[in-house]
Amino acid sequence: ANQRMDMTDNSSDQLNLHYNGQFAWGELDARLYSQYVRHHMDFGNDKQLDYMGDIGMPMDTASHTQGGSLTLDLPLNASNKLKLGTEFQRYQLNDWWPPVAGDTMMMGPETFWNIKNGKRDKLDVFAEWQADWTPQWRSIIGTRLSQVKTNADNVSGYSSMYDSDAAAFNAQSHARTDNNIDFSALTRYTPSATEQYELAFARKTRSPNLYERYTWATDSMTSIMNNFAGDGNGYVGNPNLKPEVANTLSSSLDWHAADGEAWLFRVSPYYSYVQNYIDAKRYDASSTATTGYVVLQYVNQNAQLYGVDVSGKLQLAKNTAYGSFDATAQLSYTRGENLSTGDNLYNIMPLNAKLALVNKLGQWTSTAEWQAVRAKTEVSAVRNEAKTPGYSLFNLRTRYETKQFSVDVGIDNVFNRFYTLPLGGAYTGQGATMGINSIAWGVGVPGAARSLYTAFSYKF
Repeated sequence: ANQRMDMTDNSSDQLNLHYNGQFAWGELDARLYSQYVRHHMDFGNDKQLDYMGDIGMPMDTASHTQGGSLTLDLPLNASNKLKLGTEFQRYQLNDWWPPVAGDTMMMGPETFWNIKNGKRDKLDVFAEWQADWTPQWRSIIGTRLSQVKTNADNVSGYSSMYDSDAAAFNAQSHARTDNNIDFSALTRYTPSATEQYELAFARKTRSPNLYERYTWATDSMTSIMNNFAGDGNGYVGNPNLKPEVANTLSSSLDWHAADGEAWLFRVSPYYSYVQNYIDAKRYDASSTATTGYVVLQYVNQNAQLYGVDVSGKLQLAKNTAYGSFDATAQLSYTRGENLSTGDNLYNIMPLNAKLALVNKLGQWTSTAEWQAVRAKTEVSAVRNEAKTPGYSLFNLRTRYETKQFSVDVGIDNVFNRFYTLPLGGAYTGQGATMGINSIAWGVGVPGAARSLYTAFSYKF
């Protein structure tokens, strides 16, 4: 619903191999996998009729992912463990748009190569050391070295009207190599059976993906087809993007009953400073529009995210004629800011909470849940991100479980409330979607109406 094209075909062939061996010296875990995806997008009948009769606009993608990992768990002694490993992944991508019959300028007569022979190869080695210094103190320290190589061939458009953009992209060197270093450290203190405290730091790196680096067309019609953000805007790649590096400090404070059932209260605040955060700028620097959809380009900027997760549980009754009753609560708050521009980060979940009453009677577990989400008002100005109103939902579910099988039945959104998903993006699946502003701006993707579901599982 937040993409301008319809997925008309998608097939995936996967192969996974996994080996796990326990030995006197430790544990060996090995994995190999391969996935081939053939993907096709076009306009459905409704959009074809709105835009250009029954011609459509075919877009094809073929990707192949191959990878594997090897991990060794080595107990050094009763209080020290060492984990060593390596991972690799090779990703290959072709993204091309066949010409539309009869169109000799905008969508023909040649094939449009959006990404040609794209490659992203990743090789990691890592180590992790866990030490139990005393029964109360534990530390975990890890590091990961990663090399990411990306590349793509020269491209071409439908016709001569795309020659300028293609020539500018082809004139650049496309090969990029990122040498990334990650690090994490955690210390945990458990002074008694009713409390536990953690403090952690992590440096995590993400290299740009192929669409962020190698999409090249700057006109609105083609750039809006390169949108995996779901915000309705057009996006242009940037071969010179650097990896983004998040430095995160987090903690967790946990108080609970000695039996682990009577009550629980946990608070987990965090702060993250992100260097070279991959955000966006207006491709046309003179654009000051505050409504409508625009063309953007990926850029590196600095950002910060901070927030807190709070959860709790209280046992209301135990072993009554109607079973046991627990009350649970969760609350989450996240704030994201672009420090380079003063803008808000895109697609940040607003303050939200869940309250639930849980009943356990024999093999039945039943839950009545109330979910509340605050209005999203802190939105990304550069993207003209639309605000969303707050809402609340009521859900019911029950589960019957034995050792061999289980049955789940539930009703979500019992009162059939209409609401807009804060992280659903822009609703662009309406009418003539080819023009960047041929559809209404500011319409969010609605959430699901009253929904009944059931599931059955059997173990053997």
